[in-house]
Amino acid sequence: MIVTIDGPSGVGKSTVTKLLAARLGFEHLDTGAMYRAVALAGLRAGADLTDRAAVEAVLGGLEVLLPAGRVLLNGDDVTAAVRAPEVSQGASKVAAVPAVRRFLAAQQRATAAGRDMVCEGRDQGTFVFPCAEHKFYLVADPLVRAERRAAELSAKGHHTTAAAQMREQEERDRRDAERDTAPMHPARDALVIDTSLRALDAVVALLESVVRR
Repeated sequence: MIVTIDGPSGVGKSTVTKLLAARLGFEHLDTGAMYRAVALAGLRAGADLTDRAAVEAVLGGLEVLLPAGRVLLNGDDVTAAVRAPEVSQGASKVAAVPAVRRFLAAQQRATAAGRDMVCEGRDQGTFVFPCAEHKFYLVADPLVRAERRAAELSAKGHHTTAAAQMREQEERDRRDAERDTAPMHPARDALVIDTSLRALDAVVALLESVVRR
């Protein structure tokens, strides 16, 4: 069974996905980490991440694996490196490149084939797994999202402010919603849940009840 959880940054997708997968006894797939890995590869290669041809060139010979919660880029453990703010911003840029979306979507489908998995991302229920048994789309108030993201980054030593995160998320949301291939939006059959005033444990409990029902 495939369960998809989509939505923008700061809505609690990662936490909800991991907790829901654990409750259901499923595996989980963090597709955002895969896009960050491509962005990191591009940054390391000195590529202009807004140049489609330059980004496509990075894909040649690229291998991105997610074993047991880690992120491997051509065998190199980049689990911590892909969480840097500049890599997160870069991920949104490379995600707008159709070749990248096709490349990673194929990997995501191959990874999930024949497995019970909760898949997290921005296009899982619309583009990658349109026939998923259960689809969810999380949203939250923009300020709440920015505050959550700032707190998360500060806890990891990347000091920032909610105002700075608000500016970055507005730019990223625009790119994600306006890209040509698989733009970010809820699937027509997705259950949309606002996490602004809900504890994430309560969100997980709601999703679990829907899946089990």
